[in-house]
Parts: sequence; structure tokens; C-alpha cells
Amino acid sequence: MGENKEYMTHPEELGCIHISQDVLASIAAGAAAEVEGISGLMNLAKKSGARGVRLTLDDDGAAVDLYVMIRYGYAIPEVAEKIQTAVSNAIESMTGFPVKAVNVHVGGVSFQ
Repeated sequence: MGENKEYMTHPEELGCIHISQDVLASIAAGAAAEVEGISGLMNLAKKSGARGVRLTLDDDGAAVDLYVMIRYGYAIPEVAEKIQTAVSNAIESMTGFPVKAVNVHVGGVSFQ
């Protein structure tokens, strides 16, 4: 993937495909938002990427950290596992890049 860690690069026969971390973060945020039981993503200091998502890229793939709020009444481990599956599947199917980890950080419970 080279020295530029802000893009994932996929060499193809006709050239390279470069996908920005912001795109990967948006895919992760969208997939997580569709999971039943999630109330939303938490605000982080916005360095890059979507709100509530941090990415680490290396030659083995992407590691995704999601910071979420869970709705009251939902089993946190079940919702977190569904988030992991949804995010991993979405990134891998949309980009073709491997996801080596999806870490879910539950920062609170929403009563709304």
C-alpha cells in the first residue's frame, strides 16, 4: 500500500484504485447506522473520516474503531456483534479490501 496511509491502494491490470480513508469511514458509519439497537455514533475530535469512526490502515487491511451509543433495552453484546459483521461485510464487499478488525466502543446508552 505504500507510504501514504490515507488511502487504501488496490493494484489492477489497468492501473491502481485508491480509496480514501474518508470513504471507508463513511461506509463503516452507514453500515453501523443500519443496525437495530444503535442510537448513533459519538462525536470525536474530527481528524479525518466520518463522525464516530477511526481507521488504521496497513498492509494487512483496515482496522476500524467505532464509537457508538446503544438504545436502552437492547443487549449490548448482540448489537456490537451485529455492528462488527455489518461494517466488515460492507467494507469488504464495496471495496474488496480486507478488514482485519472492527472494534466497537460503547460510550453510552440512549433512552430515546
